[in-house]
Amino acid sequence: MNAKIQPLDKLNDEALQLLMKELGVANTARFIQQFTTGTGNYTEERKELFKDWTLDDVLKETRRRRKNA
Repeated sequence: MNAKIQPLDKLNDEALQLLMKELGVANTARFIQQFTTGTGNYTEERKELFKDWTLDDVLKETRRRRKNA
C-alpha cells in the first residue's frame, strides 16, 4: 500500500470529518476527549474557587442540584 502523506492539519480535518460522519458530533467529541489532557492546575483553581465555602454550603448546593435534576 502506498499512502500519500498529508500535512497533519489536513489529516486531522479529514479524520474529524470521517468520525463525525460515522459517529455523530456528540460521540466524536466523547471519543476525542479521552485523548485530550486538561490545562492548568485544577487543585489550585478548586481551592481558590471554593475558598469561602463551608460544609453546609456544599451540602445545600448538592441538595439543590439533586432537586433540580
